[in-house]
Amino acid sequence: MKAPRIMLAAGRSGSGKTMITCGLLRALQQMGKQPAAFKCGPDYIDPMFHEQVIGAPSCNLDPFFTEEETTQYLFCKHAAGHDISVLEGVMGYYDGLGGISTKGSAYDLAGMTKTPVLLVVDAKGMSVSALAFIKGYLQYKEDSRIAGVIFNRMSEMLYREIAPMAEKELGISCVGFVPELKECHLESRHLGLVMPDEVENLQEQVNLLAETLQKTLDFEKILAIAEGAEELSGKMPEALRKVTESEAAAKVRAAKPILAVAKDEAFCFFYRDNLELLASLGAKIEYFSPLSDAEPPKNTDGLLFCGGYPELHAEELSENQTMRTKIRDNIRQGMPVLAECGGYMYLSESMEDMDGNVYPMVQAVPGNVYRTKKLGRFGYITLTPNTKDTFRNGGNPVRGHEFHYFDSTDCGSAWHAAKPLRKRNWECIHATKRMMAGFPHLYYMASPHLALEFLEQCVSYRKEQEKTR
Repeated sequence: MKAPRIMLAAGRSGSGKTMITCGLLRALQQMGKQPAAFKCGPDYIDPMFHEQVIGAPSCNLDPFFTEEETTQYLFCKHAAGHDISVLEGVMGYYDGLGGISTKGSAYDLAGMTKTPVLLVVDAKGMSVSALAFIKGYLQYKEDSRIAGVIFNRMSEMLYREIAPMAEKELGISCVGFVPELKECHLESRHLGLVMPDEVENLQEQVNLLAETLQKTLDFEKILAIAEGAEELSGKMPEALRKVTESEAAAKVRAAKPILAVAKDEAFCFFYRDNLELLASLGAKIEYFSPLSDAEPPKNTDGLLFCGGYPELHAEELSENQTMRTKIRDNIRQGMPVLAECGGYMYLSESMEDMDGNVYPMVQAVPGNVYRTKKLGRFGYITLTPNTKDTFRNGGNPVRGHEFHYFDSTDCGSAWHAAKPLRKRNWECIHATKRMMAGFPHLYYMASPHLALEFLEQCVSYRKEQEKTR
């Protein structure tokens, strides 16, 4: 498959990747292009910014979660029908697992997807030293895939001096600069950037940046680099095909189980591919709000609670007692449920908010959630079950990640979590044959058996309920 594409990467977090990616996407739209957006790694918030800009969902591509064949398949699936794809990197370009490897890095993803890279160099306070920085990135790996450089926070006058030097001395294409724009700035919160709808005048900021980029970037060069990207097969991996075309999947599709997905200001962290896989396996997805609705949708066969910021809405969630009671009763009656991080916190006995106030929650799983002063168990993990009474992902390990400033007095012990390349490990997750609730976030395209097993339980639950009606 021919798929023009580029990746924007940088030397570190906070170099301007997200804002420049958004500005570039908007500029491409203004030029009449139809761009697709992707985010390297497990981040939920950056794709929301992409979506606000292009008006269509952005997708995560994660080289830890999925192997090369699956990663290429997902990229091609979402890039199809678009003129150009823009991939936003993560952290520093070479920063990967455990801070000691390039595995799982933006560099790793660029290699998996054979994507040319534009290195965003935060040049604030630098001139010629920027060339030494670039040279290091070019030479650290022979196959760096760095095809061009964008100088961020650099004046036009300095760029006209530095760019020719870089091209002559380093043999790298300079595709433009971004002047310092104080009007374009993204604030952060404890889990990263604030949400797009919390950024004042976001669209105006992006439009201003796009107008600036059309003057300061060489789009002819950028498009030529994108067009030069190698072709990819985009073939569905055999392991995924075996799940989606299995007899079990056919039975789930025939049953069309109703899956109620919590979605509002408190629960807003979703992987597009998770929901699409569940739908492709036969789930009829219906959204509801634990904040404002009285109960989940009628005739629900299963519940899905993803992450978000429930700690910012703890009082409102607690005050919606009818919803809490209905969810608790449903789970106690055997309704299948998957709950991750913020969703798991909501199902706990109580939750502390950002001000130290403690509120009762659903009380479907044991443990009281409290705030900590630092990230707990941060990063990628590999999960293996400690019990047969849980979803087992076809006997395969489950890859996930944790990122939270909250903890619980009882995190569960149904699964064993181990950090890759590190010796740290711990027990986690409350589980039964129909429930999996804990801090880890899961990516179903890496664990399609688990998604299917969950939906099979949803179908089983419906049959049980039909017998009692």
